Amino acid sequence: MAVADREIQEIVKEVLKKLQSTSEIPIQKELGIFEDMEDAIRAAKYTQEQLREMSLEFREKIISNIRKKTLENSQLLAEMGVQETGMGRVGHKVLKHQLVAEKTPGTEDLTTGVWSGDRGLTLVEQGPFGVIGAVTPSTNPSETVICNTIGMIAGGNTVVFNPHPGAIQVSNQAVKLLNEASMEVGGPANIATSVTKPTLKTADVLFHHIDIPLLVATGGPAVVQAVLSSGKRGIGAGAGNPPVVVDETADIKKAAEDIVNGATFDNNLPCIAEKEVIAVNKITDELLYYMQENGCYKASWQEVGKLANLLLDTSKGHPMVRREWVGKDAKLILRGIGVEVEEDIRCIIFESPRDHIFVVEELMMPVLGIIRAEDFQEAMDIAKELEHGNRHSAHIHSKNVDNLTRFGKAIDTAIFVKNAPSYAALGFGGEGYCSFTIASKTGEGLTSTKTFTKSRRCVLSDNLSIR
Repeated sequence: MAVADREIQEIVKEVLKKLQSTSEIPIQKELGIFEDMEDAIRAAKYTQEQLREMSLEFREKIISNIRKKTLENSQLLAEMGVQETGMGRVGHKVLKHQLVAEKTPGTEDLTTGVWSGDRGLTLVEQGPFGVIGAVTPSTNPSETVICNTIGMIAGGNTVVFNPHPGAIQVSNQAVKLLNEASMEVGGPANIATSVTKPTLKTADVLFHHIDIPLLVATGGPAVVQAVLSSGKRGIGAGAGNPPVVVDETADIKKAAEDIVNGATFDNNLPCIAEKEVIAVNKITDELLYYMQENGCYKASWQEVGKLANLLLDTSKGHPMVRREWVGKDAKLILRGIGVEVEEDIRCIIFESPRDHIFVVEELMMPVLGIIRAEDFQEAMDIAKELEHGNRHSAHIHSKNVDNLTRFGKAIDTAIFVKNAPSYAALGFGGEGYCSFTIASKTGEGLTSTKTFTKSRRCVLSDNLSIR
């Protein structure tokens, strides 16, 4: 009996410990920001237990205020993002925050399936996972934090972020804004939490914590692979190298303008942006002319060599993009090789072979290689090769419906934009909702509220069918 008594006492202690851990909110450095990842998770778990009991109407009330505060703070977040990361353009980041605020789906994205018949009523509804662990990038830091949180809390979840170390301040400012928005309308704090110093160690805690049933990674191949190797349900939004094909039937003047606008938006930081152009030889010269008319500088082959030395690090054998040049203005990059240009220059273009490092690797800067193809079939083949099977994004300019269809089937990407800038895929100049977590790797595509929920079937037999 004594052994049994001791075992019972130990069980009671464990139960009390767990109750205490979910009923006490740890000390926060700032609203939603914690020194310790365990504390951030515990606070988010406590809030999720409250959130799941709230009505959809109240969740939407919180989301409405998040949208309002995002619009009010878009300039601040944009300036913080550029200052901290050194990447992108303030004006374009303001537009991205406006897009997130206005076009990220909320509770309206949740749907219910119904079967009614002689044997009763069956409902299929979407319910929360609980506390979601999320890793966010430095390219779209606060945009991704806000976009993810809107979708996640709309589904009844809370979220714990491990932001990119290069964008801690702006990411955590977004987390603070989200919690302020909730509290201002009578909602709870800690609908989103984060840590003061995100590291590989804090990420490891997040990836393997018992209270985190779902992981969402937005970033490069390494972080996506880490999430998918965690043993948990994972949503992976990895890298892409989106090609754009232009055939001889396209409106060449419009195609040139669209490509330049898409490739230079926030200095090519969006993962969906045009990274290389494959043009049918018959119209390539015309395309190059109109691209230069739209603010492109055509670099000579000698200048391309200088750019390679400037932008790539070859010290470890395989050339790697130098992070300090990612997302920089075209004129600043050109100045780095001693070329001064007018203020209206926003993109660097050059004629490229299909195997040049600038088209093979994703640069995320306004530098575009233009590859000539003999015909449309060769253009498709080159595009497939350079997309690397990421199945992320691809674009085409053509008036030939057969070509549009053939390329769409062949490239098989989560995003396929026809006759528009790449950002039309995010609802900016195109139809549809916005997302900054595009899960091509795991197949969800553009994530939204329903992505962050699980399906539940509720059956009532032999009742509530009144037909």
